[in-house]
Amino acid sequence: MVVIIDPQTAGISGNMVVGALIDLGAHQEKVKEVMEYSASFFGGADVDVSSVDKSGIQATYVNVKCDEIHSIKYMDFLEQLEKINHEFIDERIMAFSRAVFQRIAESESQIHGLPLSKIHFHEVGAADAVADVIGSAFAYFDLNFDKEVIYGLPTALGGGANETAHGRIPIPSPSALDILKGAASFGGPVNKELTTPTGAALLMTMVQDFQEFYPPFMHQSTGYGAGGMDLDFPNVLRVSRGLSPVKQDKIVLLETNIDHLSGEVMGHIFKRLMKDGALDVALIPIIMKKNRPGQLLRVICKSKDSENVLGAIFSETGTLGVRTFPQVHRSILDRKIVPLEVDIKGKRKIRFKLGMMGSQIINSRAEYEDARRVSEETGIPLKDVMEKANKAFKEYLNSPDE
Repeated sequence: MVVIIDPQTAGISGNMVVGALIDLGAHQEKVKEVMEYSASFFGGADVDVSSVDKSGIQATYVNVKCDEIHSIKYMDFLEQLEKINHEFIDERIMAFSRAVFQRIAESESQIHGLPLSKIHFHEVGAADAVADVIGSAFAYFDLNFDKEVIYGLPTALGGGANETAHGRIPIPSPSALDILKGAASFGGPVNKELTTPTGAALLMTMVQDFQEFYPPFMHQSTGYGAGGMDLDFPNVLRVSRGLSPVKQDKIVLLETNIDHLSGEVMGHIFKRLMKDGALDVALIPIIMKKNRPGQLLRVICKSKDSENVLGAIFSETGTLGVRTFPQVHRSILDRKIVPLEVDIKGKRKIRFKLGMMGSQIINSRAEYEDARRVSEETGIPLKDVMEKANKAFKEYLNSPDE
């Protein structure tokens, strides 16, 4: 499954995320209960969920009403957060929520030049932000989004300026802009705040890959979450769900620079890493500092094998650091093995590996071990065996009976 979060039209805020996920099928009453219960630890909030029309698009509007916005130290905020205990709120939801607030706090720390212990939440606030974030987290897991690939599209930021606890600041706010580092965004199309720090933090926590345009997918359903303002265009966040024509899986990417090992040692490392769970190992020539030639060791593996593979890299290479890129996604074609008798100095069985996208064959090639065996049996060079075999397989695929 594929999920696409589309904030191109009107940006993204916490209540827009909740609304879009409810519109997409998250349990409305449970989401509302979770939001009001969580907010009760920070002064309380009333949550109203309704269907509204935004410039011709029917959307779900989640209105979080608080009496006032309280300032609270981030460390006190975390302590209060740990008191939340509800049958609908498990550790996955709380871990997701902590990650969102951590992004916001780190952004504030960076902007103000203060340690986290000195950071106060103002506009990010208390009850309303907690309701939005934990409500979004509950809906995220209720829809099983943790099991799916989530893409994000460029974010509309808005423009102009806002009056805040820190005085008049430009839109986008420094916090929202900092949180969105690495994600495509653009100003406008109005002098209003379209993307809030909470919305930006939710987007960055949910999304695993950002794209300029919609990736290939077979659309199944769409949810629209409404913003509070009435604009000259649909003030909605769109979240779409569908099937990918290409399978996706999650891998971990590990890499380190090496400039001190011999070819014999590197050959041994390749075998060791594959034995310990690596899916692929690559060695790439690079120029390192002081113009020294070196090599980039790049390894991909499953998350469950990453600790074993990481340990092997450290022990075998002696490197002092390994870069880790968790939750990298790769697209995988369906694979199929087809045996075929090929006339190469007589009938000889060769297996062919096919890459399939649905029923369409994207690529095919003779299996190396089979081609090597035929080469040894016939004395024909391996490259010629591969060429003859692949040509025969293409003729087989194009024959009228197939």
